[in-house]
Amino acid sequence: MTAFRCAAASEARGDDLAGTASTVRSFLLVEHAGSWGSDALRDARLPDGLGAHLAAEGRRHRVRVLLVRRHGRRDQDGVRVFAARAAGPDSWLESATLDSVEEVRDLDLAALGSGRSPGLAPHAGPVLAVCTHGRHDACCAERGRPLAAALADSPHAETVWECSHVGGDRFAGNLLVLPRGLYYGRLDPASVLGVADALAAGHLELDHLRGRSDRAMPVQAAEIEVRRRFGLAGLDDVRPTGARGDGDLTSVTLDAAGREVTVQVRRVLEPAQQLTCGALRDNPVPRFVVEG
Repeated sequence: MTAFRCAAASEARGDDLAGTASTVRSFLLVEHAGSWGSDALRDARLPDGLGAHLAAEGRRHRVRVLLVRRHGRRDQDGVRVFAARAAGPDSWLESATLDSVEEVRDLDLAALGSGRSPGLAPHAGPVLAVCTHGRHDACCAERGRPLAAALADSPHAETVWECSHVGGDRFAGNLLVLPRGLYYGRLDPASVLGVADALAAGHLELDHLRGRSDRAMPVQAAEIEVRRRFGLAGLDDVRPTGARGDGDLTSVTLDAAGREVTVQVRRVLEPAQQLTCGALRDNPVPRFVVEG
């Protein structure tokens, strides 16, 4: 009997990608080449108490903490860390190489969570973080590792890192682009290179775009739909300027290359499905319908 795979099931159902990016504005990436376990910060072999410290401080200050590693490389010369703030055109990325992973305790996550520098050095970026967290979900490894391999063997090699769980297992292979907080899904080796090439040219590849993490999910869906309707692929061609929610309906106003556009986004729930490979129960499938 063939093992259930959530990504294949989601693709067969035709689950929408638009509006599915995790809502996160601040990220901390910590290099750790060893096994990550099911829950990276809890199960990885970090120094005693460090994983729990990062998990607690991350929750407290709204910082998504991810473990990262270079594809196919386990030799480490120091420990790379990245801090990113997703804020549209004002997004920023910082980095440092620490002598020991213990030094991560000294980073100011309160500052990072509020959009201020935690004290690292500016980094030109970007960081292309491919989710390969197979112990969390099999699809992440099976579909993510080929993406990391393709990018590592391309002109984008210095920007790519494997990363722990980013959310949306059923959309594997998943790519997170920092500092902009761009989530892409259902990528294969060919399409991930297309995404990376487009980003290098200042454009967004819309077919695989899940959304921008610094925006609420209905706003993500609205931006993607407006980009498609008007053929706007430039990184900053479309800028959300306002949103007002009323139950499952959100009114979103956007600046689309100088034109003000307002759309209504309705959140609907499709019949319950198994949404991850290891889920113990079914859950409704959310979808955003852009109207008007």
